[in-house]
Amino acid sequence: MQKIDPRNFQRATRTTSKEINRQIVLNLVREYQPISRADLARRMEVARGMVSPLVNELIECGLLYEAATGTSPRGRKPTLLHVRAHDRLVVGIDVRLSGTQVMLSDFGGRTLAMEILATPADPAALVDELAARVGRLLEANAAAGSCQGVGLVVPGMVDRASGRLVNAPTLGWRDVDLRGALEAAVGVPVAIERDAVACALAQMWTGEAAADALDSYVYVTFSDGVGAGLVVSGRVVRGHRDAAGEFGHIPLTLDGPACSCGSRGCWEAYTSSYAIVARYLGRDLASRESYAAIRGTGLTVTDVIARARSGDAAAGAALDASGRYMGLGLAAIVNALNPARIIVGGEIAAAWDLIGPVVVRAMAERTLTQGSAATPVIPEASDQQTRLRGAAALVVAPMFAAPAIA
Repeated sequence: MQKIDPRNFQRATRTTSKEINRQIVLNLVREYQPISRADLARRMEVARGMVSPLVNELIECGLLYEAATGTSPRGRKPTLLHVRAHDRLVVGIDVRLSGTQVMLSDFGGRTLAMEILATPADPAALVDELAARVGRLLEANAAAGSCQGVGLVVPGMVDRASGRLVNAPTLGWRDVDLRGALEAAVGVPVAIERDAVACALAQMWTGEAAADALDSYVYVTFSDGVGAGLVVSGRVVRGHRDAAGEFGHIPLTLDGPACSCGSRGCWEAYTSSYAIVARYLGRDLASRESYAAIRGTGLTVTDVIARARSGDAAAGAALDASGRYMGLGLAAIVNALNPARIIVGGEIAAAWDLIGPVVVRAMAERTLTQGSAATPVIPEASDQQTRLRGAAALVVAPMFAAPAIA
């Protein structure tokens, strides 16, 4: 799935598919709505007679609608076009060990309802609980529109062909058919994706990256686990078996703390939310059970950040050490991929004013050139809904994506 940049596109000619121009029109309306047919034609640098049939097709298939008229210095007032979003709904689901969120929104990103639940230890129990909640949300909001699909974000590797969750180390789940089971239970299409990829998609379709040129970037999420979503020229890089971006499980050392994946010394074992809290408490992540013990304290990264801001020296030291480990891992990403920028998300991003310089210095220690060391590392704005926006994008974005050309 590749995005069309409404600021830099090449329209189709007689030798290419009309579908390309139709998608360009759809994306231009999305970007500049409300917009008239005449303005669309000017932006595409074509005659209005070429635009009108494309607009009519998009209206007939329910993707655009005509609304209020605009102003014109002479002649008849133009009818303005909008993307049809208000009566088309999507459910976004973010599954994490620390809790699961369910959001109902329309295609324009307006949140209609939100629910939070404890994540069951058994995947079948999770499917049952999600199906019940989704059903109630859709029934309660039936007047708002019809649900077009469910986007499901999970903390682990996904086989895109089968939709199976291959391995979710933080949950301890392997080879689980979450998509198929949930789809059968809710009766609408379900799309499933790894959390870091969903965050990268959220940036591409609804975040700051959506407003910039489509360069290459990496979104790194530091939460219950650590992962990266890779984007090159508006396209997510997934790898041969859909496992690209698992930088969280590249070892910084061979005999370090235990990781949820079963290995030791992984970058995730040094920089996940559990690692940061454990460092503050002076505890070791010696086994999988120790993760449960940290979770049982009820302390969060947000708490550690708040204590550091209030002058708690131990909290400040824990954040500094965590920032250094973050920078060392980011250097590996820069050396391997040389992205134009790195976007950092997760709870720790809220402490960027405290740890940002530490992260950048550590990254510079391990990068190989001055240019690589200067790779911008940008904390995501304080937004706890990135994964949910990415979940919604799994359903919404394909409607706007560039068509595949053989």
